[in-house]
Amino acid sequence: MTFLDARSATGLPDPHHQPEFYDGIVVKRGLAWVVDVLLITFATFLLGIVTLSLAWFLWPIASLAVGALYRVTTLANRSATWGMRLMGVELRDHHGRRFDGPTALLHVIGYYASISFLLPALGSVAAMLVTDRRQGLTDLVMGTAAINRPS
Repeated sequence: MTFLDARSATGLPDPHHQPEFYDGIVVKRGLAWVVDVLLITFATFLLGIVTLSLAWFLWPIASLAVGALYRVTTLANRSATWGMRLMGVELRDHHGRRFDGPTALLHVIGYYASISFLLPALGSVAAMLVTDRRQGLTDLVMGTAAINRPS
């Protein structure tokens, strides 16, 4: 069965009729996040070399900027960061479509807002563990979901 056959009224696969789209998604998102953080850290380090160590002195700002640029461009391009692609995960909007530029930007803004404080960050992880579609806080607000990449 394909992704198009498995869509519910929201456009996303129904977790009760097609659970394979959500199997292991929380672990895969966690591993993808680790890969992405490593890539962002490496890119920020390289930016420090290119800027003759200026980015190293401004590490928090440089890292946030590099991370936002990385996440928005990769999500807008193929609806998945490189870490997500490695883990076979894609983000889909509430219609079941891949992210476009504005959706990717809003998702990244929501992600940064949710990780900026401890309680929303923990709430986002908790939501992923208990919701049927394994959605974090940003996903719940936007109606988006991470799914296993359809074949």
